[in-house]
Amino acid sequence: MTETGTEPLAGRAAVVTGAARNIGRAIALALAGAGAAVLINARRDAGAARAVAGEIEAKGGRALIHIADVTDEGAVAAMAEAAVGAFGRIDILVNNAGLRRQKPFDEMTFAEWREVLAVNLDGPFLCARACVPHIRKAGGGTIVNIGGLSGHVGASRRAHVVSAKAGIVGLTKALAVELAPDGITANCVVPGTIETARGETAGVAPPRPGGAEPLVGRRGRPEEVAAMVRYLCLPEARYITGQTLHVNGGTYLP
Repeated sequence: MTETGTEPLAGRAAVVTGAARNIGRAIALALAGAGAAVLINARRDAGAARAVAGEIEAKGGRALIHIADVTDEGAVAAMAEAAVGAFGRIDILVNNAGLRRQKPFDEMTFAEWREVLAVNLDGPFLCARACVPHIRKAGGGTIVNIGGLSGHVGASRRAHVVSAKAGIVGLTKALAVELAPDGITANCVVPGTIETARGETAGVAPPRPGGAEPLVGRRGRPEEVAAMVRYLCLPEARYITGQTLHVNGGTYLP
């Protein structure tokens, strides 16, 4: 299909971190459904990553799984090279991999603080730095960083998560300004309360200031976040950059 057909991302290649489950999985499937070849990154769970790749391939798409820790500079560089080796290019980077922890601030160790910032903020930096030369070589493209609602409204027992997610907004703006001459857009998509399978270490979602609930009366679905990411990667979204876009059902009105 051509860009104007039913697969507007045909011929493009995407790297999606943390793509083995939940929002990352939905993003990988959405981009593949639009015609992109997708590298599915996971930190450890090769089985879950293979399942996502199988879903894509069953529908005629192209997928590659790559197990890598986004905090490991060498592993991230190898991941970018693997995408280029398999697909010949990188046009899209989605920084979705994240880590949620809970700990009262006065009990939080520096190691626990750094662990969360390493995944949630250092990871997007390393992935962007590794992928940008390839996106530039492809003639431009798209970076989408996945933020967090707590970075905008705060949360108890999550000083590290809140700080990292707030930092993602700043990184997004910096990339948008610096990479605009290269035809690379950078935006941040911030999910609200989404129906996902939470890891054991994530704990329960802390109450938000004011106890705000979605105006639409329900939690969101991963596919609804993925739809926004997909749109930002389309040709018609080239005039959108440096923005923070909230997908939260009206929970937070900036």
